[in-house]
Amino acid sequence: MIPKIHKQGSNTYGLLNYLYGKGTKEEHVDPHLVAAYDGLSPDPGRDANVSLTALQQILDQPLHLLDDDQRPSRHVWHCSVRAAPGDRVLSDADWADIARRMVAATGIDPGDGAGCRWAAIRHADDHIHMIATLVREDGRRPDHHRSGRRAQDEARRIEADYDLHRVTPGDGTAPKRPTSAEQHKAGRQGRERAAREELRTAVRQALAGATSEDEFFARLHATGLLVRQRAAPSGDLLGYNVALPDDRNQAGEPVYYAGSTLAADLSLPRIRERFTTNPAKAHQYTANHGTDGNRHKPSAAATARRSATHATWAALRIFDQDRDGATAARITATGEILDALAMTSASDTRQQLRDAAWAFERARLSHTRAEHRHAQALRLAARELLYSGPARGRGEDGATAAMLIDTLFFLIVATARWHAQRQHAQQAEAARQAAALLRTAYTATAEVPIARLRERGRQIIQPVNDRYAAQLGVILPDLADTVLAESSWPALVATMSQVQQAGRDPRTLLAEAAKYRELDSASSISEVLVWRLRRMADLPADASTPNRQPGTGQSPTAARPAQPGKPRPRR
Repeated sequence: MIPKIHKQGSNTYGLLNYLYGKGTKEEHVDPHLVAAYDGLSPDPGRDANVSLTALQQILDQPLHLLDDDQRPSRHVWHCSVRAAPGDRVLSDADWADIARRMVAATGIDPGDGAGCRWAAIRHADDHIHMIATLVREDGRRPDHHRSGRRAQDEARRIEADYDLHRVTPGDGTAPKRPTSAEQHKAGRQGRERAAREELRTAVRQALAGATSEDEFFARLHATGLLVRQRAAPSGDLLGYNVALPDDRNQAGEPVYYAGSTLAADLSLPRIRERFTTNPAKAHQYTANHGTDGNRHKPSAAATARRSATHATWAALRIFDQDRDGATAARITATGEILDALAMTSASDTRQQLRDAAWAFERARLSHTRAEHRHAQALRLAARELLYSGPARGRGEDGATAAMLIDTLFFLIVATARWHAQRQHAQQAEAARQAAALLRTAYTATAEVPIARLRERGRQIIQPVNDRYAAQLGVILPDLADTVLAESSWPALVATMSQVQQAGRDPRTLLAEAAKYRELDSASSISEVLVWRLRRMADLPADASTPNRQPGTGQSPTAARPAQPGKPRPRR
């Protein structure tokens, strides 16, 4: 159940006209009164002999207890309460009880016999609106300080009493939601989200991995946004405002939003806190990066994804071992990795990754102040992803993307648990949602490279397979049976074989791969171990990419076997 205290107004009749009207899209059905301050107020919705003016005069009567110069200029209080999608349809009696509880909890009518006059109107199955005049019967002003917080607390109690969907409680750090007017405007313009939400996403993407104000603002301009910078008389930059080019007011002027109103961490002072990296150390990609004529050299996109996987794994290993400020910084930088990955991913997973980044945004915001110096490796990895350019969805590009998404999944699961331990309910839920979306993106990305590895593993002779199974049983005795029964076990066999071909000990690497962080969240333990082993042994992520023999520069698959009947040359 979601209560919302709307901006105070000065026109009681105008609000009643909207509540009893047809709605902006003819969505108001059977508007009628379900409760009022005295239980006797007339209902213009059900009684044709009662006008809106009559109800307005009754509600506003306490204003006349005050002299004209003492009356509040904005005396109209407006609160809506909406049931969650999927909740059962409540009766008028239920909504009447909810309205009485809300006006009592918010201080509008605390039950002392002299509260404000109010009425509750229902014009849809899933919500009501309450209107009140902010002058009590005794002429005093009501005590409705922090009425929004008090309404939220009462909503949690109502959910429990009526066995409704439990809304995750917030902590005041969430970005401001679009107003009804902004949402309706987005609908008219055919936008998926309101302008402030689109702008917030665009600003976050411009910030991902940026190392200076100049780079940040250059990226903002490059997106096509309208950008205004606010400077002091001294010339020092104080802040910035952004607008969508086609989002304009009735006068035809762009509608600008300050960064601080999009989200608290997008104000210019908070953004500056992230610029602790020396720009000279930031990796710069040239136009011919990854195109030196060696067809086996990974592309810039694949190289950036592998680097980001290393940075993500390093952050995961020490994720919550420092102060909370360091962990908060890693969470913020994880969001930057997600933003960069979504912007540069192949078309078949781009939307899934964008949805994951959108969901994860709430997990970035808490009262814990981020100490950004602890997350510079992640931020530089996000920068490399952006400057590497778009990735193809196949070959090494696609396989390294799967490797990165797999590691990111565990970092986001760790984020959910960290928030849950600190009772950050909304942030924990946001991280869980992002993890679920990331799992879907991983499934699509990993399908082809894992299938290739499975096929290679099936071609390995049984004695070798049995040897690796025995090693697994020693290293992971509690998980061995599960792993051996998974469809991707052959992919792990193929990877262990390639690790050995590369001159590394698969037993040592397997033990290390399983040592850090849990595996319980994995839908396929085999695949998690595949990606960890391939990263640790520096194997190509894609099975079709030749694997070089250490120290030779030659792929083991490139060496031809000796012809039958001819001895191999001595070395």
